[in-house]
This record gives sequence, C-alpha cells and structure tokens, in this order.
Amino acid sequence: MKKTTNVATEATPKSRYTELKRMLEERRREIQAEVQGKMRDVRSEGTWGSKTNEVFDAVESSEADIQDDIEFALIQMKSETLNKINDALIRLEQGDYGNCFECGEEIAEKRLRALPFAVRCKDCEEAREVAEQRERQMAARRGTSSLFFDM
Repeated sequence: MKKTTNVATEATPKSRYTELKRMLEERRREIQAEVQGKMRDVRSEGTWGSKTNEVFDAVESSEADIQDDIEFALIQMKSETLNKINDALIRLEQGDYGNCFECGEEIAEKRLRALPFAVRCKDCEEAREVAEQRERQMAARRGTSSLFFDM
C-alpha cells in the first residue's frame, strides 16, 4: 500500500514539472519567433517600420519615428520577457519554479499561464504591491513635508 501512495505522490510533482516545462518552452518559442521575425523584417527593410525610399513630410516623418520607437520598445519588452522565461526554466530545473518566494506555497497554474515568470503567488504579490504603494505614499509625504521645514 505504501508503495502505491508514494508512486502517486511522486507522479503528481513530475506531471506538474512536465506541464510547467512544456508551457514555458512553448511560450519561449512563440516569443523567439516574434522577435526573430521582427528582426528579419528590420534587416530586409533597413528600418523599423517605415520604408527608406519613401518621402515624408514633417508630420508623416514624426509619426513614422513614433511608430519605430513603439516597435523597438515592444521588441525590447519581448526580449526582457524571453530572459525572464529563460530564468524561469533554470529555476524549474533547480526545483525552485512554481513556488512562491515569500510563502513557499505552489503558485496557481492559472497565474503561471498568464505570467510564466511569476515568482510570487497572487496573495503575496498583492501584499508586496500594497506595501510598495504605502512606501511611495510615505516617501511622497516626507518629500512634501520637507518643503516646509527647509524654509
């Protein structure tokens, strides 16, 4: 009887590990494909979004620059996300992935699907955000009150 129980308990973490790894690798492939596709487009066009041989007036040029900046920012964000996913895969191999850094409980699979590089469960992340917001408010108050003391 004990052997069956042990096998069942060992199968659950293994299947969770397999599912999490599959999810992370799938997300990594999607983002890599997007980034590589965009980089290919840039190389073929010679610029981010606008065509190099087109003539623009000032407004069109400004709009094209803004669009280029947005596209570049999106590529940067995707690259950062890719790095976070790679870090998550390393944590998964080390056995640290999927558990909250704060409380140690398993992070809900729903949360990990939405944010695959999450390091805290929903409750601990909310508590951290509330504490940070409170700290910012306190810092703002200290900054405001110091204006009166400097006079």
